[in-house]
Amino acid sequence: MNSKNITIELATKDDMPFVLELIQELATFEKEPDAVDITVDDLINDGFGKQPLFTCFVARVNNIIEGMALVYFRYSTWKGKTLHLEDLVVRASKRGTGLGNALFKQVISYAKQEGVGRAEWVVLDWNTNAIKFYERSGATILKDWHLVQMSKEQLNNYTTN
Repeated sequence: MNSKNITIELATKDDMPFVLELIQELATFEKEPDAVDITVDDLINDGFGKQPLFTCFVARVNNIIEGMALVYFRYSTWKGKTLHLEDLVVRASKRGTGLGNALFKQVISYAKQEGVGRAEWVVLDWNTNAIKFYERSGATILKDWHLVQMSKEQLNNYTTN
């Protein structure tokens, strides 16, 4: 793939159907094909409203969206403003072409531009290609922390008594 054919840019509302396709492709890759609940309208409302909840970059090859990276800000009581990379997705047919690296470089550049105290993300323990990529980038892979979540149903079932 010729790098001249690759562009990385901020996503627009019109890109959200393709972003949702990539999110669904990621869910399938992560063996959770039925886990995606959001819609294109959710992405538009949440990403382009008065207080956008995320920033999304899209990677185009010959003007076709083939990858995306979705990030948002968090706050660390230790580091201050941080950037969380929620998902970096490249279509299966384009993996290994440098597209993921181009998106990752954009995310790191954005983090530097925003002056964050830390950038962070999670990676599945069986995704060895991604782990090796992140290790080569100089990132630290924390093995002594556990990701903890509560689903909407769990939140609703939680009692404060």
